[in-house]
Amino acid sequence: MTEFVLDNSVAMRWLLESGKLSDQKYAESILISMSEANALVPNLWHLEACNVLFSAEKRFQVGVADVERFIAQLESLPIVVDSLTCQHALTRTLALARAYKLSSYDAAYLELAIREGVPIATLDKSLLKAAKQTNVERYLI
Repeated sequence: MTEFVLDNSVAMRWLLESGKLSDQKYAESILISMSEANALVPNLWHLEACNVLFSAEKRFQVGVADVERFIAQLESLPIVVDSLTCQHALTRTLALARAYKLSSYDAAYLELAIREGVPIATLDKSLLKAAKQTNVERYLI
């Protein structure tokens, strides 16, 4: 089965639409691909998703019921949480953040993709640029 790293910038587009049609289409293609692929995520992924969803609730972009339905959808997907993210945080992840001027969160996605040798699904421009510089392919492009 195909594996890839799933950045939250993609997953959150499944609920919170972007004003950019190409971003929305890309996110939808990733979701469709998950019928035949496993998504790998760093162990901070759920906390990051929680922050985005709660912020969207506070801005009245979505209601609580919408978020609860979306969480149920996420829980039904083949998303595999990496247990080694924290072990690499103060070494490889920090080095990647420094080298490519990324947040530690974004560097965690990149570190996971490099370590596992898999492509990354992201809409984040800085993360995409760093991925290209480290020879990590973009998933489904």
